[in-house]
Amino acid sequence: MINEIVKKNGVTYGIIIGVVSALLTAGLYAIDLKLFASTWIGALSFTIVLIVSIVLLINTKKSLANIFSFKDAFTTYFIAILIGVLISTFFNILLFNFIDPEAKETIGRYLVKFMTETLQKFGTPASAIDETISKMKENNPFSIPELLKAIVFSLIGYSILGLILAAIFKSKTPQQA
Repeated sequence: MINEIVKKNGVTYGIIIGVVSALLTAGLYAIDLKLFASTWIGALSFTIVLIVSIVLLINTKKSLANIFSFKDAFTTYFIAILIGVLISTFFNILLFNFIDPEAKETIGRYLVKFMTETLQKFGTPASAIDETISKMKENNPFSIPELLKAIVFSLIGYSILGLILAAIFKSKTPQQA
């Protein structure tokens, strides 16, 4: 049985993560589609999730009178990440596949250009660049199947982060103190 505070905080912060992610996407969309091919956007998004997750775990631990097991810490975090990723993905599916499908094609071209330039900077052979670009053109990251696949990979990656954060934020047992 999941503790009510764990569940409530996980849902609340999950909605926050999802809405902030959707707003970030909407902002990038409104400002310039080229921003989707920027490396710092991924770092910004990760940083936002990390900060919200830390605040979530701190607040949940306080609400539980500092008695916070590893399981409760990870469960709180996982609920939040799951809800956040689902909201964000649903928004991306709506925006790029129903509201403005042309945007995903435009972003796809920007991503191909960005990847080509990046691989050239690293001295990658032309044949390897051509192969990479060919694969990129086959699978646009904003298509519905790719966005749904991304849910799984996001959850795996964020779960690893969650395990680390849960280990940091769990309460120390009397033997550890």
